[in-house]
Amino acid sequence: MSGRSANRAFGKRKESHVLILASGDKVRHMTVRPWMAAIAVSFAGVCSIGYLAATSYLVLRDDLIGGTIARQARMQHEYEDRITALRAQVDRVTSRQLLDQQVVEEKVEKLLRQQMALTSRNGKLGALVERAENSGLATGSDETPAVEPLAYGKRADASGGGVKAIERLMGLNSASVSGADATSALAYAAPNAAESPSDRADRIFSKVTLSLKDVEREQLTRLKQLTEGASKTSDAIRSIVGRTGFDLPTTDIAETTLQTAPSALADTAIGGPFVEPADDDDFGRSLAALDTALVELERTREQARELPFGNPSPASDITSDFGNRLDPFLGRLALHAGIDFRATVGTRIRSAAPGTVTTAGLTGGYGNLVEIDHGNGVATRYAHLSTVLVRVGDQVKAGDVIAKSGNTGRSTGPHLHYEIRLNGEAVDPMRFLDASRKLASYMN
Repeated sequence: MSGRSANRAFGKRKESHVLILASGDKVRHMTVRPWMAAIAVSFAGVCSIGYLAATSYLVLRDDLIGGTIARQARMQHEYEDRITALRAQVDRVTSRQLLDQQVVEEKVEKLLRQQMALTSRNGKLGALVERAENSGLATGSDETPAVEPLAYGKRADASGGGVKAIERLMGLNSASVSGADATSALAYAAPNAAESPSDRADRIFSKVTLSLKDVEREQLTRLKQLTEGASKTSDAIRSIVGRTGFDLPTTDIAETTLQTAPSALADTAIGGPFVEPADDDDFGRSLAALDTALVELERTREQARELPFGNPSPASDITSDFGNRLDPFLGRLALHAGIDFRATVGTRIRSAAPGTVTTAGLTGGYGNLVEIDHGNGVATRYAHLSTVLVRVGDQVKAGDVIAKSGNTGRSTGPHLHYEIRLNGEAVDPMRFLDASRKLASYMN
């Protein structure tokens, strides 16, 4: 009783489930515990879930595979589209680079043509400058303007230095840039890091072109200065000579050439139909103008050298001037047609200019006289000579000794009587002697 009472006091004990299995005469029983039931239920649930998952996979497998294939195909198409776009971009960049390279090559070729033209011009100008220097003209500098097509001052040598420098500036030959050249090129070509290559190239070519134009302007300025100098010198000579009473003849350049070298022209036998000259640029016209001015200057000097500007007796003083004076024999006013030099007997007398001897011997009151024809109606007379050293027809040069002074003819003592005649009329020789001093600086 006590046991039963105790069970009632603490609650009823749960009965265990018994599983009875009967097979014929054999009877078996199993007591089913709660944990065993829980394991069985769990296993059944896992099997059910696995079955359901396998069934779902088998049902949905084609859809999953199709979706994966479609996603991979879409990714492949996107990748191919991206590759195509990149290829197109590369083609555009390559085409632009080729176009830029072609433009650069054309600009470089143009600059080289300009440089070659300036170099050729510089050679022609150098020859004329040398002629101008030989003519005594001030050229303004010791050398002709140098061709410096690079704005930062690098000279272009004959081996293509201009091209290499342009390549260095443009970055086309950066592998060959070293040391100071690279620093100089970078400092000049890329002062602004944000500047695009195209803008930098345009700026560089613009500056190089301006530099070449500066050289061309300098050459034209030099030509203009030399032309003006030659013209002014020629005009100054003509003005000084004109004050003597003799005007230098104006001669056409072609006529001058024919007169100076007729035999040479006859030998070459040049000729042909007349064709109008081709149009030339400013430099060509300026070059022709300078050449004409130099030829005219040379011709003017040659004409002036044919005039009697020399002193027939440089070491002697002038004792009597040109003009009216008392005749020493008659004691009345008479024209003295020349000037007298104090010269002892035997003093050497020189020709005042080149010419041809027309008189050589006794001639009335002149005594022993030498008369020289200098052309263009100009003649000089040397009178009262003791000895005549030339004969009629002799060709003499300026400064040649033609006689010795004396006291022959109508003379009161040893001296030289010197006359200059223009077209047979006596003029004051002092005009020519004074002009010779003024012409000294123009006749170099």
